[in-house]
Amino acid sequence: MLVGQSTRVAAVTTEFTVNSGGAILSGEESGDGRAVVLLHGLTATRRYVVMGSRSLEREGHRVVMYDARGHGRSSSAPSRDAYAYSDLADDLIAVLDDRGIDRAVLAGASMGAHTLLRVALLAPERVSGLVVITPAYSGPDAMRPERIERWDALAAGLRSGGVEGFVEAYGEPRVGSERLARTVLTVIRQRLSEHEHPDALADALQAVPRSMPFGEVDELAAISVPVAVVASNDDADPEHPVAIGESYAAAIPGARLITDSPGSSPVAWQGSQLSKIIATVAEQAS
Repeated sequence: MLVGQSTRVAAVTTEFTVNSGGAILSGEESGDGRAVVLLHGLTATRRYVVMGSRSLEREGHRVVMYDARGHGRSSSAPSRDAYAYSDLADDLIAVLDDRGIDRAVLAGASMGAHTLLRVALLAPERVSGLVVITPAYSGPDAMRPERIERWDALAAGLRSGGVEGFVEAYGEPRVGSERLARTVLTVIRQRLSEHEHPDALADALQAVPRSMPFGEVDELAAISVPVAVVASNDDADPEHPVAIGESYAAAIPGARLITDSPGSSPVAWQGSQLSKIIATVAEQAS
C-alpha cells in the first residue's frame, strides 16, 4: 500500500422493505455512525435528496433512505386518499422502528421536509436534528382552490398520458431562463420515469396537497433541536418560494437559513453541498 493511501472501505448498501399501514415501503441503508434519514419530495424518489452523493457515508454516517408510499419502488397505499401527512409521518416512524433507530437526523425536501416537521412536532423524542429543504407549505392558505386545481390537473395528465401527459399539464416552467426551463423539464421526465405505480403517484398528487403537515408556521417554535433550512432562489424554483423558507427559519429557534449565492445553481440541487449541511447538523445534534 502506498504511503498516505486511504484504507476506508466503501459502505455496503442493504435494501429493505417495511410494511406501514398496508403500504410496502422500499428503502436502503448504508454506512455506520449517527443515523441520518433522507426523505424526498412529491413526484421524486429516494435518489433525489442528496442526488446520489455518498459523502455522508464516507464521513461516518449511517444513511437510511426510502421511497414514499406510491413513489419509486414502494407500493400504493391501501386506499386512494391514504397519502395524507399523517400517513407519511407514520411511515417515517415505521422506518425508524424497523431499522432500530431511536433518534435520527432527518433531512427532507418539500413533501419530505413537511413530513419530518410533523414528526418533530408530534414525536420530538425521535428527532436529533433537522435539515428542511425547500419547504412549500405556508399554512392553511396553501389549501386555496387554485393550488388544489393545479395538482388535480397534473394528476389527470399523468393518468391519461403518462409522463408526457404530466409534462403537458405542467406547462412551461416559470423559471428565470430558457436554460433552467429545459433543465426542469428534463428532471421532471427523469423523476417520473422511475415510478413503478404511476396511478398511485397520481393519487398522491391529489391527496398530499389536500393535507396539512401542521397548522400555522409559528407552531414550529416548539422545535428545539439543531435545524438548517435550505431555501432556493425564486428564479430557479418558484414552486418553493424563498419567503417560505425564511419564515420557517424565523419561526424555529436557532435555525440556520441557507440560501443560494446570486447566479449560482441552487444548493438544493447539489448533493455534495446538501451532504455537508446535513453533516454539520449531525455534529451539532445531541
